[in-house]
Amino acid sequence: MVILGFILFFLSLGAAWYLGYHARHQPQKKTSHLPRDYLVGLNYLLNEEPDKAVDVFIKMLEVDSNTVETHLAVGKLFRRRGEVDRAIRIHQNLIARPQLDKIYRDQSLFELGQDYLSAGVLDRAERIFIEVMGVKEYAIPALRALLDIYQQEKDWKNAIQIATKLETVTKKNMQPIIAHYHCEQAKEVYVKDQYEEGHQHIKNALYADKNCVRASLLHAEAEMKKGDFKVALRSLQNIKKQDADYISESLILLASCFEALKQEDKMIEYITHLFEEYPHVPAVLLLSDHLQRWKGDKTASTFVADYVRRYPSIHGLHQFIHFYLSNTKGQAREDLIILQNLTKKLLTDKPDYQCESCGFSGKSLHWQCPGCKQWSTIKPMHALESMALPARV
Repeated sequence: MVILGFILFFLSLGAAWYLGYHARHQPQKKTSHLPRDYLVGLNYLLNEEPDKAVDVFIKMLEVDSNTVETHLAVGKLFRRRGEVDRAIRIHQNLIARPQLDKIYRDQSLFELGQDYLSAGVLDRAERIFIEVMGVKEYAIPALRALLDIYQQEKDWKNAIQIATKLETVTKKNMQPIIAHYHCEQAKEVYVKDQYEEGHQHIKNALYADKNCVRASLLHAEAEMKKGDFKVALRSLQNIKKQDADYISESLILLASCFEALKQEDKMIEYITHLFEEYPHVPAVLLLSDHLQRWKGDKTASTFVADYVRRYPSIHGLHQFIHFYLSNTKGQAREDLIILQNLTKKLLTDKPDYQCESCGFSGKSLHWQCPGCKQWSTIKPMHALESMALPARV
């Protein structure tokens, strides 16, 4: 209601200015009267019927070079308030005026495209933005709007073309985002077991951005599905060089590949080196499970205890309690169970991923943030937490 009050206030000022302007430029008469529509609008306003008042004020404002800016401003305000149908009507009325200057027609057309985009009428918005894309003043915002539309429609082919044009115009590197579009294409064909086509999309993704972790993960999963665990393993091991923050996303797949190749000892050696190089990565949890299976509880619990001592974490503490429960009895065991339940609840309530840009958090990894719609901004929480820790001497 506050915003609506501002709209009515400015409309009243505009109407008052309009009346004053014409009064100054019209021959003087002995008597002057306010237009009946203006009085009707004020009456609606006084009777707390703002929608009807706004309709009246809009109708009484003639469209010319002096009032078109008012119409455009009112249309924007309606769209921001969520009243997209009113905004569409205003901008359509402007475009329908044959005497409207081209500069105002282009602006009105662009605003109408924004109206349709806000309303979710993507096909009409797309046609308008393609039309205004050739207008210098609106080229960049029109390209960005088209990119938004194609992302919503999952039209990745057109998204790649528009992103490439946007990169040319803005000189901003769009390749990491384009790599995600190629990954989306790969994901769609991998589901249909079209591996050759999927691999081509992965190559395109890595050509666009050699550090695209998502491409390596998708490729590894596809190769594992085919049964080629050696090729999958190479893709997964490449993630360490691409972005170490995402190593944790590869650990379970790595373990599966090593086990399928019957290389358990190599797996322990590899993950141990990984843990020493990147101690914040929860490789210790995966390694402890395998140590327990092959070396017994004592070796595994000693390993986890040493890790928790050096790098305290809730995950590590929870795993530590898990190992010690099997060798504990009586009151000590009951106390450990209480502590285990507490750490379990903390882990359940704690998000596993968070966006570096907007702070969106959740339990699943999204390559495009649902909050701010940016790509590759969501990171595993352990990576973000490690950045906040002081360096160890």
